[in-house]
Amino acid sequence: MAGCPASPGLSAPGSQSLVFGPDMSVPTASSITRSLDEVRGFIEPRLAAALELSADASPRLVAAMRHALLAPGKRLRPALVLWATEACGGGWDAAAAAAVAVEMIHAYSLVHDDLPAMDDDDLRRGRPTCHRAFDEATAILCGDALQALAFETLARGLPPAAAARGCLVLARASGPEALVGGQADDLAAERGWIPDMTAAAPAEQVGWLERIHRRKTGALFSAALELGGLAANATPADLARLANYGRAFGLAFQIADDILDAEGDEATMGKRVGKDAGRGKLTFPTVVGLDASRTRARSLAVEAAEAVAGFGGRAAALDALAHWIVARDH
Repeated sequence: MAGCPASPGLSAPGSQSLVFGPDMSVPTASSITRSLDEVRGFIEPRLAAALELSADASPRLVAAMRHALLAPGKRLRPALVLWATEACGGGWDAAAAAAVAVEMIHAYSLVHDDLPAMDDDDLRRGRPTCHRAFDEATAILCGDALQALAFETLARGLPPAAAARGCLVLARASGPEALVGGQADDLAAERGWIPDMTAAAPAEQVGWLERIHRRKTGALFSAALELGGLAANATPADLARLANYGRAFGLAFQIADDILDAEGDEATMGKRVGKDAGRGKLTFPTVVGLDASRTRARSLAVEAAEAVAGFGGRAAALDALAHWIVARDH
């Protein structure tokens, strides 16, 4: 099957084995970069093809959708779909629609998060945000269209039973109890619509942050992993392993993101940095400090890797990603 790994632990046909550092546990940056390059090589033509719409679609809207969806990025969420499928013994082609759909939901969420009424950002992935490149109304419609197209893509691309369950997984992860709910509470805290958490004890603040990020960021990571498992007809035990990985990975990613916002470089990041502190927002570094944040992120990376150890070599990419995500500089 095209797109199926050539042997356990490889990311795609012809890929090279992951290269680990001297301690045999942490991969070199170049190895994970190669693995993500392979994901991009597989998924980006499929993202572009998904936007080849009929003449009934507004040309300006399609241009905005292309701006948002095809912007340069790491493609972590498609990678999680494909590597979860691989861990469960499946091939990438069977999971392609799920990987495209997850990235569409992610792109829509970024377009809306960047709006003046939300986070009010003007730079994303090194380029003007959608409302800056086009206009605010077009950006809102772009997000709406990407969200709808994600579910159409998923429904068309998986067998009926898997498609139904997959749509449920993706809807739940992007809805009021997850992605959208997390963003709503984040805004509520920032704008004083709920009791001020900055005066709470550190333990309460950490609990609040984890609750926000489990929904706002972690839920879509977990959905990507579950969708990859579903595409490979994973067993309940395998889906449980992926769920445990997703919970640890999602929080590790967010803590690392908070650290990068505190001390990262805007040119490297491709977006504004330091904006959370400027708004007085709670982040892991502001609550527990940078050193404790790094320690927690590394611990979560180990927890994520341990969660998928039962897959053996088929989960090499997931293992490597967990360690790399907390050491990255962008």
